[in-house]
Amino acid sequence: MSRKFSIPPEVSRITRKLEEAGFEAYLIGGCVRDLLLERKPKDWDVTTNATPEEIIQNFDKTFYENDYGTVGVVNEEAEDETLKVVEMTPYRLEATYSDNRHPDSVTFSQNLEDDLKRRDFTINAIALKIVATAKENYDGEVVDLYQGQKDIEKKIVRTVGDPNERFKEDGLRILRAIRLSAELGFKIAPETEEAIKNDAGLLKNIARERIREEFVRILMSAKPADALKTAKNLGVLKFIIPELEKASGIEQNQAHAYDVFEHLLKSLQAAADKGWSLEIRLAALLHDIAKPQSRRWSNEKKDWTFHGHDVVGARVAAKILNDLRFPNKLIEEVTKLIRWHMFFSDPDQITLSAVRRLLKNVGKENVWNLMNLRICDRIGTGRPKEDPYRLRKYKSMIEEVMHDPVSVGMLKIDGSKIMEVANLPSGPKIGYILHALLEEVLEDPSLNTKEHLYERAVDLSKLTEEQLKKIGEKGKERKERLQEEEVKEIRKKYWVQ
Repeated sequence: MSRKFSIPPEVSRITRKLEEAGFEAYLIGGCVRDLLLERKPKDWDVTTNATPEEIIQNFDKTFYENDYGTVGVVNEEAEDETLKVVEMTPYRLEATYSDNRHPDSVTFSQNLEDDLKRRDFTINAIALKIVATAKENYDGEVVDLYQGQKDIEKKIVRTVGDPNERFKEDGLRILRAIRLSAELGFKIAPETEEAIKNDAGLLKNIARERIREEFVRILMSAKPADALKTAKNLGVLKFIIPELEKASGIEQNQAHAYDVFEHLLKSLQAAADKGWSLEIRLAALLHDIAKPQSRRWSNEKKDWTFHGHDVVGARVAAKILNDLRFPNKLIEEVTKLIRWHMFFSDPDQITLSAVRRLLKNVGKENVWNLMNLRICDRIGTGRPKEDPYRLRKYKSMIEEVMHDPVSVGMLKIDGSKIMEVANLPSGPKIGYILHALLEEVLEDPSLNTKEHLYERAVDLSKLTEEQLKKIGEKGKERKERLQEEEVKEIRKKYWVQ
């Protein structure tokens, strides 16, 4: 059956070129699934009866850096990043997978059917032959031997053939099934779920880097909390982050409506709902990861306490992220967010100096992510209001501290340079000259150039200290007035006093 599809010319040119050379060429996998779902594909894959050598012969720029036959065809002129490389793989026969990761051998085939039956899930085992009819609007002939289109309509993730066999071929498919369900909003078929429960231990044979890649895609999906809950229910989570599973059933104090596990998932989901970065999502998921080992009962408070869970949590999170082979820079940022996520409690007792210390500890580049983590944490407790006065006050104080103060430090000249150009000794006169220059620059910011200030410093050096002091006092008064006005504007922005 033929259907209309919107396919970029960078892709159709590649399949057409292979067909003109006498080969078959079909779009395959996720890009076909996404086209059927009317989603924009994130990448483009082609399967063909041409061998890697024959593919390479037909295109000007390619690369071939694997043992599985996949050749990358380069589209240098493509502006869209998803179109810069189209991956082409020859039809392949089924093979044994003795390590549950890679086929023991790769044998190429001349039959599309051979290639489709070795695919992981029915929704990824649909091939599409392009027939051009107009620019970027093509008829497509769909080849669907495993009823993948029906599973797309029913929103089901189901393996091709026996799920146990598919998972034993590559244990990562277990995690991929959960990831696809999260990305697409699909359910996992019952027989596929049962096989996941039976075969979850195969993940022990999978490189942590590969697990990390699937885990990141789960976190960056629209419903990561649902996916991780599914992973726990199917016995998979303990092979990704065992510490997270241990948080299940850990009751919290009265400030929380959920146990630690549920709280962490809801905090993560809050970050996903906001569209926030991977760093914030990881910090939201792991910020209370050490609560199980730090929990103590307080007879005085008649409640649970978790003293030091932020400090211990940063260490535990670093261990988890290192185990999953995350980059050092990301680990450093996430652990800083976790270490300092308990900052402040009473906004009336907070001082600007305390805020400055926080900025020193967490870094100016991370402080707004810390604020966002605080929002996720609050939503994760079950509280409906995510931006209370307390949080707005914190934001206001941080902006006040981060705001460049009106000071002589703004000038393109300093005291030592004044001493040099004006041939003056160290003394009060240098400070008076700096404030006199500040007065001029506040009046006209265009005067804040080295050339003008050097020249004016020489002129001002000829005045008496008393004359300079009067000019400088005006500069100080203007500076203080401007600072007050700027602080008022910042506080007005956050509706705080």
